[in-house]
Amino acid sequence: MRDTTRRTFLRSTAAVAGLAAVPTIGAADRVWLSAETPVDVTLHDVETTAAGEYAVGGSGYVIERGEDSWLIAASGGPTGNGNNLYGSDVTDDGERLWFVGSSGAIGEYDVSIRDLTDHSAPNDVTNNFNDVAVTGEAGDANVYVAGDSGKIYYSFENGETGTWDSVTPGSGSNVNAIDFHGPRSGHAVDGNKTVFVTDDGSTWEEVGIADANYNFYGVDSDAPDDLTVVGGGGTVYHWNGSQWVREDTGDASLRDVELAGEAGLTVGGGGAVYRRDAEGWTREMTPSGSNLNAVVDADGIEVVGGAGGTVLER
Repeated sequence: MRDTTRRTFLRSTAAVAGLAAVPTIGAADRVWLSAETPVDVTLHDVETTAAGEYAVGGSGYVIERGEDSWLIAASGGPTGNGNNLYGSDVTDDGERLWFVGSSGAIGEYDVSIRDLTDHSAPNDVTNNFNDVAVTGEAGDANVYVAGDSGKIYYSFENGETGTWDSVTPGSGSNVNAIDFHGPRSGHAVDGNKTVFVTDDGSTWEEVGIADANYNFYGVDSDAPDDLTVVGGGGTVYHWNGSQWVREDTGDASLRDVELAGEAGLTVGGGGAVYRRDAEGWTREMTPSGSNLNAVVDADGIEVVGGAGGTVLER
């Protein structure tokens, strides 16, 4: 287990991540608000870094949350060809934002000096990449990429050329999401209703889910016995180390989830945002009916990204 997980970093550094410049209201009165963004492309993932919140999306756009509004941090993707970006993650120290997308796009963005490094097409692979997980600190990260071809590509040397390898964990169905809770320990889900686990970053085994009725699109890996998966039909599954516990939120297809203990958020189609507490999942009112793809909770602020450049903040 790494000493500082990404979520631990987010919680411990939210106060210094540039959030204080944005006015907030009392927790009891907090509501979801639409934020103005400089793009109208679909935003597929959101993260919190040492420099604040970022979102990635269509046409290679990377946008950042400034003091008063969202701004364009980069465009065109890591290759400059405008490849759509589908997934992102942050190093343990919050200094590097990694993102992946279509045609083998892989980028590493230094949020402190605003420098973008291109790691695209590892081993000349130009398949679509759906998600990425990184563990370790800036410049010394383990990088795991979920591929549309059913492969997981990984590098234990910060994505440097010649250090990539790959594995097919399941049937070859598209790997939709991947998340790690330790340097080489994590989970992934694919388009064949399957969940996989690894504890060495290179070999994977199936851990469920039997008789699942819907495909899976989001995964939150917090520990070997603390795993949450979301997918079609409003389905949420939680693995507690001995069994899968299923909960239903409604009809919306769910795309992302963040859960810590009994508290968490999941988002999906038609502007759906569900919050979980000790009583279960409850849908919250939002000012948007757009399909929502990603959520991040940094304690000080919650951010959701979706279609048409939609960003919701709470």
